[in-house]
Order: sequence, then C-alpha cells, then structure tokens
Amino acid sequence: MLRRLLQPVWVLLAIIFLIEAWLWDHLEPIVAKVVAAIPLARFKHWLADRVDALSPATTLIIFAVPIIPLFPLKLIGLWLLTHEYWMTGVSTFLFAKLLGVGVTAFVFDVTRSKLLEMRWFERIYDLVMKIRAKATELVDPIKRRVRELIAGNGEGWSSRTLRLIQRFRKSVHQAR
Repeated sequence: MLRRLLQPVWVLLAIIFLIEAWLWDHLEPIVAKVVAAIPLARFKHWLADRVDALSPATTLIIFAVPIIPLFPLKLIGLWLLTHEYWMTGVSTFLFAKLLGVGVTAFVFDVTRSKLLEMRWFERIYDLVMKIRAKATELVDPIKRRVRELIAGNGEGWSSRTLRLIQRFRKSVHQAR
C-alpha cells in the first residue's frame, strides 16, 4: 500500500534526475564545441596536466570549486522571482543552472579519472549510474505512453479530444 502511494513521488524524482542527466548529456557536446571554438582547449590541457600532478582528494576540490560562484547567481534568480520579476528571475536561474551543468561537465571530464581513484567516489559514481538506469527504466513506459497520446493513434487522449472538437464544430455549423 505504501509503495503504491509513493510511486508518484519516485516517478517525479526519476523525472527530475533524468532531466539533470539529459542536460548533462546534451550540454557536454555543447561545452566541447565551446572549448574547441575559444581557447579553452589549451586551458583544458593545462588543467589536465595540473590534475595529473594532484592527489585525488585535491582533485575533488578542483571539481567542487567552479560550482561555488554559481550559487549566488541562483540566489539572485530566486530573489528576482520573489520580487515578481518572473522572466528575469526564471532566465537568471535557468542560465545559472545550465552554466553550472556545463562547467561541471567540463571539469568532471578533466578530473574523472583522478576522482574515480577514490573508492568512496567510485561507489557513489556507480550508485548514480545505477539510479540513472533505474530512473530510465521507471520513466520509459510513461514517456512511451505520453508519445502515444500525443501521436493520437486512435486510442489516446489526443484522438478523443480531436473527435470531440470535430463534433462540436459540426454541431455549431449545423446550428447556423
């Protein structure tokens, strides 16, 4: 009974997790293109050389530090939202979120091998990958059903709605 009640919560958490994973997957190639377009490739090589010389624990600091300056930007976005600057607040918050995921993807790409040398980090990384697979498994049937509904293949909500609209339009035209 409790499991059935918590099912929507697990689905919501899975969706949020997969949105983060989707952002990560789709921002990583964009970040790679930005790195290729501006002189970040040299910076990435320089950073990779420095990371190779560091201990895994120090590498963790390198991984965490770039995220810290983005926190105030998110707070500014929330402040703007509380003062009813909706578009500016949402834009600022989304910009900070996307920038954060992009920077994290960039730095993680450079620091991954060193971070995975720490046993506890490797376990957390493996756990996150398992959660991601489980979240995908949980959300895939829902995504499939939503696609079917949107496609309106005769059985879904979209088809029923379209038929209802057509009947309504016919009844309006016949009443004239």
